[in-house]
Amino acid sequence: MELFVLSACAAGKPAPVTPAADSTIVKPVDDGVRRARSLAIFAEASKVLLHPRCVNCHPADDSPRQGERSLIHDPPVTRGPGDRGAPAMQCATCHQDRNLQLARVPGATDWHLAPLEMAWLGRTPGQICALLKDPARNGHRTLEGIQQHIAHDPIVAWGFLPGADRIPAPGTQEQLGALFSEWIATGAECPTEEKQP
Repeated sequence: MELFVLSACAAGKPAPVTPAADSTIVKPVDDGVRRARSLAIFAEASKVLLHPRCVNCHPADDSPRQGERSLIHDPPVTRGPGDRGAPAMQCATCHQDRNLQLARVPGATDWHLAPLEMAWLGRTPGQICALLKDPARNGHRTLEGIQQHIAHDPIVAWGFLPGADRIPAPGTQEQLGALFSEWIATGAECPTEEKQP
């Protein structure tokens, strides 16, 4: 059939069209294909979300993490009010608006921990996805608001340019923002997992 269509087009003749059994019904996009695409997109985004540059700022307790093995922050610090450190030792005491190369101190505008409700460290992609979609835990953001945060926040940008000898998150902030846009457009599906790895 393909050869006939190609040869008919090459000869300048329209290819014959076979009418559907019921040409009055337009079939919807296959939901299974759309779901599979959405899940595949989130799987790609999870490569960034589960990277130490991200999970270190999304701990499930009051201690930020650092390094490739997500070790407890040294010197010891705590989450404090507003996720910005204890009053006598706020995050901005050491973390400036940019990386301090000689001191090896990372930095970005408004350095702080993610809210405790958005803990990713030790979570699966499905669990993180559920957090992202839950306005009660995501800071009352819409999915579009989450996408804007991921695509434009300076701390997220830092993860891709962490300075010193830190391994950056894979890809770029622009690519991650585009993945989230496409994930939302395909239904923002979440993986279903029974257990944590």
